Amino acid sequence: MVLTKGDDYPIHQTAEPVAFAGTDRNFYDRYYFNGYAPGIGDDGFFAVAFGVYPHINVTDASFCWLKGGRQVNLHASRGLAMERMDLHVGPVAIHVVEPLRVLRVTVEAPDERVRAEITFTGRAFPLEEPRFTRRNGPRTLMDVTRMTQNGRYTGWVEVDGERHDVSGWVGTRDRSWGVRPIGAADAQPASPALPPQFFWLWSPCVMDGGDLYFHTNDDAHGAAWNRRAVLKPEGGAQGDEHHYDAAAFEIAWQPGTRRARTASLTLRDARGETRVAFDIGETFMMLGLGYGHPRWGHGISHGEALTVEREDFRADELAPMQPHHLHVQASVGVTMTEPDGRVRRGKGVLEQLVVGPHAPSGFTGVFDPA
Repeated sequence: MVLTKGDDYPIHQTAEPVAFAGTDRNFYDRYYFNGYAPGIGDDGFFAVAFGVYPHINVTDASFCWLKGGRQVNLHASRGLAMERMDLHVGPVAIHVVEPLRVLRVTVEAPDERVRAEITFTGRAFPLEEPRFTRRNGPRTLMDVTRMTQNGRYTGWVEVDGERHDVSGWVGTRDRSWGVRPIGAADAQPASPALPPQFFWLWSPCVMDGGDLYFHTNDDAHGAAWNRRAVLKPEGGAQGDEHHYDAAAFEIAWQPGTRRARTASLTLRDARGETRVAFDIGETFMMLGLGYGHPRWGHGISHGEALTVEREDFRADELAPMQPHHLHVQASVGVTMTEPDGRVRRGKGVLEQLVVGPHAPSGFTGVFDPA
């Protein structure tokens, strides 16, 4: 079987049927959403991930709910059957209502006591991030395109029979596709052998009148190999955004961890210097979405049949330096002071994944804590 539903749409990128995405075994195509109550200090956070892995013929999804420090995670996986247009993995489904603007997520898992119906509407046209290309020696580790979009939510989440209204909540969704490690690890070690190193900060923030987007990938010396800071006006069209000429960050790490205790940005352009201060709040474990999960990692096969599982934990009860606990998003209140003294306020997340050396942070080994 080669032809699939996608072949009836004008979306081919190669001479192959849509079932095939080039030649790299690690190709993936992914949806991500987060949402949170808009008030600073308001409790409540949800996240969704949905991945398609054409060349290992697997699709998986996760839905997470965080409230009162307790994180509930719903995982699902099944065989893809080469059908990339089927955006259902058991209880979790993605509905593209209006491409690039409106999407809906539904969750119907009565046995696991998790249900949701959530609609995302973008605040402006999505932002295309710079292409992420990274190699370990001759081997491609990442070759990824991603678009990011802040938006508003309507709908509800129900966990253990308690329904929560999320209408008026805000947050971020992204779409990424390309090549990165998925599924079972490669049995052939890299040559030459290189110690793991990955430094990642990502902070999409919903601000007064617009949206702030910042990310950085640094090497072991602290030099950025992919960094950008952008302010996009609310309602902005494609290409309607302000790119800062330079961006720098400062972080103080919580002792015994690789999690930020305080963080700020300094953004520079022709107008002068803009300061962004983050007030760091509750921790969301990206483990709940499968990132680094020893059982529910992205693309891990659970067989052709649908497999669904619920998992509960509290972030404050997990050892912060376990490798699969390093990847987190912290809820942040944001204060942005522009060169003319104007102050914008907002809310967002500060995502952190720090593995291996990072000289400015004082990290010299793979997992040494602050």
